[in-house]
Amino acid sequence: MAPKSKKFNWWLLWLLPVPLFWGWLAQEGRLQPAENFLLDLRFRFRGELAAPVKIFYVDVDTRAVQRIGERPWNRGRFAEAAQYLFEQGGAKAVGVDFVFSAYGHSELVNQEDAAKGNLALARVARKYPALILAAQYTRGASATQHGQLRNFPLLRNGYIDRAKNSEPELPQYPIIGATLTSAWGTIGLIDTDADYSSDKTPRWAPLFTESPTTNFWHTAVQLACVELGVPPGSARRNGDFVEIISRGGEVLRRIPLTAQQLLEINWFSQWDNQNWNPRTSMADVLIAGEMLKSSKPSERAEAVDYFKRFAGAIVLVGPVDPLLQDLAPTPFDAAPVPKVGLHGNLLKTIIAEQYLQRPPPWVLWVSIFALTFSVTGLVTVGGARSHFTKVLALLVPASYIMVAFYQFAQSNLVLPLAAPVGAAFLTGFIATLWQLVVEERQKGRIKSMFGSYLAPELVNRMVESDIDPQLGGHEEVITAYFSDIQSFSTFAEVMSPAQLVELMNEYLTVCTDIIQEEGGTLDKYIGDAVVAIFGAPVPLPDHAFRACLATQRVQWAMKALGEKWRGEGEKWPAMVQGMRSRLGLNTGPAIIGNMGSRTRFSYTMMGDHVNLAARMESGAKALGVYTMVTEATKLACEKYGGDRMVFRFLDRIIVKGRGQPVEVFEIVGLRENVLPVTFQCLALYAQALELYFREDWDGAIQIFEQSLLLEPNQVNQELGIENNPSSIFIQRCRRMKFMEKHSTDSKWDGVYTLKDK
Repeated sequence: MAPKSKKFNWWLLWLLPVPLFWGWLAQEGRLQPAENFLLDLRFRFRGELAAPVKIFYVDVDTRAVQRIGERPWNRGRFAEAAQYLFEQGGAKAVGVDFVFSAYGHSELVNQEDAAKGNLALARVARKYPALILAAQYTRGASATQHGQLRNFPLLRNGYIDRAKNSEPELPQYPIIGATLTSAWGTIGLIDTDADYSSDKTPRWAPLFTESPTTNFWHTAVQLACVELGVPPGSARRNGDFVEIISRGGEVLRRIPLTAQQLLEINWFSQWDNQNWNPRTSMADVLIAGEMLKSSKPSERAEAVDYFKRFAGAIVLVGPVDPLLQDLAPTPFDAAPVPKVGLHGNLLKTIIAEQYLQRPPPWVLWVSIFALTFSVTGLVTVGGARSHFTKVLALLVPASYIMVAFYQFAQSNLVLPLAAPVGAAFLTGFIATLWQLVVEERQKGRIKSMFGSYLAPELVNRMVESDIDPQLGGHEEVITAYFSDIQSFSTFAEVMSPAQLVELMNEYLTVCTDIIQEEGGTLDKYIGDAVVAIFGAPVPLPDHAFRACLATQRVQWAMKALGEKWRGEGEKWPAMVQGMRSRLGLNTGPAIIGNMGSRTRFSYTMMGDHVNLAARMESGAKALGVYTMVTEATKLACEKYGGDRMVFRFLDRIIVKGRGQPVEVFEIVGLRENVLPVTFQCLALYAQALELYFREDWDGAIQIFEQSLLLEPNQVNQELGIENNPSSIFIQRCRRMKFMEKHSTDSKWDGVYTLKDK
């Protein structure tokens, strides 16, 4: 017989602080990460939407980077691509997700060529107002270095006096003139509001900013104007809306604003959906443009056919190569994807008028208390062991969740979920526990009940209660290992896919075997790159020495592979036979553990010291060496390996993304294998370096020229050896001597800043 229903227990009013607390957490933004996660689930439940506008992405990928050349890129190549897209492809508009600012140049590039490239882009920008060039409020390392920090003038932060607002980082003159007029090209903001998103996914974008001279509109707004048949800039702010106006004054789009300035992005599809996000490489655009000038009719016809895909399209040109590090996750993509896609989704949001709707604040409180009282009431009916009412109590928040998901799919309404459902479950759970306590007290079983929560078998309790273990890691001092093949993209270009696979399998097998033999743990392969951990998960006191030894064994193995490949005749291109790898190491604390998603994860490492190891590998080229390590690795290696490993102090450098200098060293080799002439080279190099740091440029050059003749890696273009430490410092001394002669700034701290990652 079912137990009789009980009257309302007034002691439940003591639970009132629970929903109030959840409401406070929601209002203070503490639940935003949970809300973002639940919103992403709703996107996936709704599914992908067809694109309401023809958008074509032109990727600056690995092939494009190889085609354009080394950074900083000549802007003339972007001018060529834009001109092809307009004149040959018939594109409506082209949006570029790069800020071609003055800070993107280096003193090492040919300034005359750079000026010609800027002028070429300026001419195209002025000829085609539908070419939208990017501007951005910069607060990164480059801005700090040049003293050009720009606060984004968000109205919600009190930036209401436009006369006091700063302007974004703009394309440099002559790409954009000092006076922003229609004759000087079109600007589009590419900023997002990360603070409003509370996670790594870009969710909100400011549609405009107000500066002393003009309004800056977001790139998506500028592109929407073109798509709707009006010139860029045909927008105005009208209260809590941005309106796109026709020439006759008709409102073509009325875009609702949040926080007076922001629009939430409605994501339409995942990045790799080629049906609604067609893509091509910028390299192909440039190649097809060159083919138009071919003497072969077939090639010209192929190029004409290629450009047909852009007819009537909005084209977005953006960085795709992972090395450019312009990636972020999306609701449809857990792994980071190119952030240029957010501009396309924001444009689709405006054109389709599929704006995400957020209910007024009172809806949050109504939903919290309605769910809380409903669940708590059902939980307390019939006692703690009334299973039927408990099932009904679970169905109430489940139904609310279903309604929230359905409303989002049908009308883009984003109902609050984390706070209402969390408050209902927690209150119901507490009420259930309280009832259990009362009933167990009556039966004399209080001690045993609470004892179950304090038992040491925590893992068993989690399994029995169906609670999944949490992903995470722990801090451990390790040595991070990074390697990369020199000029790998060149190999990939001249070899067939089958050859490339065979080559990489042989190379990666050798590298992996050596790493594992020295006690290292393979982290991952990234194309031709090898990432490994020394010191975890199996503790190795001498992990730094083992990692250093592994680098030398890999270098020896590369020479052996080269001899083997040369013996196989014409099977391999000549450049493969001289293939070399650059390796980088750093030792320090890092987070080690299982990381990833709830359904797929891997044992890996992350942290600042891991990033620094990656910079050692990428920065080795700038110093003319093939194995570069930090001082921390050198000291840790010498602690367990004595002086068996021969190091050469290279320089004090600041790597990309870091503000503090670090001393870096080359691993020359094992002492028993280093030739006497090499030791003589190292001694001369050390003498020259001492003069270099004393700013005795002529004296340093004289001794560096002596060490240059003894360098173990002599410059040899056929072998791919473009420079070595002595040759690099000779060039640097001459440059410093020239700069000292022509500059009034005498301050120099002996630290060299690497421009590239």
